[in-house]
Amino acid sequence: MPTPAPLDFYGYDKCSSCHNARKWLDQHKLPHRFIDITEHPPALALLKKLLAAGHPLPKLFNTSGILYREMDIKSRLPAMTPDQALALLAQHGKLCKRPIVTDGRRFTVGFDAERFAEVWT
Repeated sequence: MPTPAPLDFYGYDKCSSCHNARKWLDQHKLPHRFIDITEHPPALALLKKLLAAGHPLPKLFNTSGILYREMDIKSRLPAMTPDQALALLAQHGKLCKRPIVTDGRRFTVGFDAERFAEVWT
């Protein structure tokens, strides 16, 4: 059986959810390519795919992050169009909930072992 193509893993080295997700992927022998979300935020096209796949817009934001609070996204988000909100996420990787894992067709946002098992095994 051929080795699967590596998953794209948008994460942040100092994030415990990212550490747990990478550990899970390693334990399940799923190759992945780490992309530092702070240096290379997800492209607008990828974020639009997440939204189209049923991930609610507010759940794409890292609500516990410092930048989220500093930019007062909680109060600003209701007045934003989806395109405005996605553009903001594409500009500021620290605003994105992480990790974002994708094979180009399937996606997970955040880390939940049960959800990972459902999607990635």
